[in-house]
Amino acid sequence: MAKTKGDKVVIKKYANRRLYDTERSAYITLDTLAGMIREGRDVEVIDAKSGEDITHQVLTQIIVDEEAGGAGMLPVSFLRQLISMYGGNMQGAVPNYLEAAMDAFKQQQAAMMGGSMGAGAFDASAFTDMARRNMEMFQSAASAFSGGSGAAKSARADEASKDAELAALKAELAALKAKVDKL
Repeated sequence: MAKTKGDKVVIKKYANRRLYDTERSAYITLDTLAGMIREGRDVEVIDAKSGEDITHQVLTQIIVDEEAGGAGMLPVSFLRQLISMYGGNMQGAVPNYLEAAMDAFKQQQAAMMGGSMGAGAFDASAFTDMARRNMEMFQSAASAFSGGSGAAKSARADEASKDAELAALKAELAALKAKVDKL
């Protein structure tokens, strides 16, 4: 019988780096695990020896492998900004923000692709509006955590950051449009 926690599939990771799918009673690869996640399966990866939940580390490894394999979905500017958040006063807010932003993105993507537009149509302005709203939400959250800023130096830094983020969003939008056009 499959070992699951609710609807989660439990994957055990052994010291030899092998992953064992307790639902199928078979060893799997990271690629197989990535495929399960793309199918919408909820997985939990535990260390077979200690019982520790290592899902975060294994999923991060999948992303690293995808990026190294040429997928290139994460822009360098985004990665720099993400790294700069580690250890800062916003570190605790970033995971919740990113999760909310991805949920909103998926909902908006489903709404755009789910019949509100013609088959194969792509509305770049919808993605631009979504990115703008997400940036406003993040800036609002950042202001709340930092207590706002009134200094001229901070304003110049914010303006430069906005310009860089806008350029990154435009590049992301172009990449998304290219991917949708392929579909």
